Amino acid sequence: MAGSFGLATYRALVRRQEVPQAQDGVPPRPPGELVWIHAGEPRNLLAIQDLANRLTHARPGLSVLITEADKRPVVTPTNPDTHQITVPNEHPASVDAFLDHWEPDVCIWAWGGLRPNLVIETAERRCPMFLIDADAEGFDKVRSGWRPDLTRLVLSHFDVVLARSPSAARKLQHLGLGADDVEITPALVPGGQVLPVNDHDLTDLSAAMGGRPAWFATQITPKETDIVLAAHMQALRLSHRLLLIVQPRDAEAADHVAKRANDLNMPVVRWDHDQFPDDLSQVMVSENASDRGLFFRVAPVSFLGGTLVAGTGGCDPLEAAALGSAILYGPRVRHHMPSYSRLAASGAARIVNDADALGTAVSRLIAPDQAATMAHAGWDLVSEGAALTDKVMDLVQDALDMGARR
Repeated sequence: MAGSFGLATYRALVRRQEVPQAQDGVPPRPPGELVWIHAGEPRNLLAIQDLANRLTHARPGLSVLITEADKRPVVTPTNPDTHQITVPNEHPASVDAFLDHWEPDVCIWAWGGLRPNLVIETAERRCPMFLIDADAEGFDKVRSGWRPDLTRLVLSHFDVVLARSPSAARKLQHLGLGADDVEITPALVPGGQVLPVNDHDLTDLSAAMGGRPAWFATQITPKETDIVLAAHMQALRLSHRLLLIVQPRDAEAADHVAKRANDLNMPVVRWDHDQFPDDLSQVMVSENASDRGLFFRVAPVSFLGGTLVAGTGGCDPLEAAALGSAILYGPRVRHHMPSYSRLAASGAARIVNDADALGTAVSRLIAPDQAATMAHAGWDLVSEGAALTDKVMDLVQDALDMGARR
């Protein structure tokens, strides 16, 4: 086999430096088809989780395993069909145990940071392999640690190679791939899920609102409740028909939110109690997070909670952007910092620091032209990575379909 000397040398080195990993605590493999995605770059984990969500929604019964490199801060996936663990080390016994347990039907390797034993053994088990979002810096390690023939051997095991830039494509060609073996695509970025909606609820709520302006505060923590209500009271001075739709992070907190609004003499209705807003209602409280898709659609402005106080790390802003809602948020967004930064830079989101700033921003953005400008910017941003995501999804669907026919 070409490159076998380099591979043999590498494997001998790995056996001396690493030990087989115990499999204690590894979650069971879910039944049915499983796609394994390796996140080689710390910055693209949210984009990979978004890709996993899209794959599981597009193919019922599919599960996704995401592996991360060692010593990386964990951002836990919210999709129950997605599992996330640390990638095994390169000891052959660790690799065999990992593949024996998970038996992936398709492997997507994102960015770079190649692991020869893991890549080669996966391919030799006839698992289709796609290298996506490859970047030049993801292959810097090979200059100092590997023989060139080993690098060429590892790259040859991928069925499809997609590079995020011309410089990345040139790097891969320098490492042994032909010009026709590499396709240049946009970078992998989170795209935001288009949350579902019950059409009857949308029709009925829109009719009950009668065209009145509204804003949506979602994923609100207890410490943010009074801030949001104070901001609404401020905004009501300029727009007396303004409706606040508020949804706490924990459903159990809905009673507290409703009580605080009543204490402030703001008439409240409870969406989950089959109550619709009338002309006197100023606050509508929702408990069920699955209704976010409805409220993002009827509210042109949304405040995303968990961002004004430390501890939660914020929530995904791309859900709001994907449904045309202008975004307001606080400074505590550590879990989703890249997405908030991209949205703010594009003009689709604005940061606020307190109740006064939030109330002022709501008052300004509730004007249809202001909200529409931000919403358009948000939609352009979430559409950036659509071409790559669609291509990867087609590759996976085709590979799974072929596997099912074998």
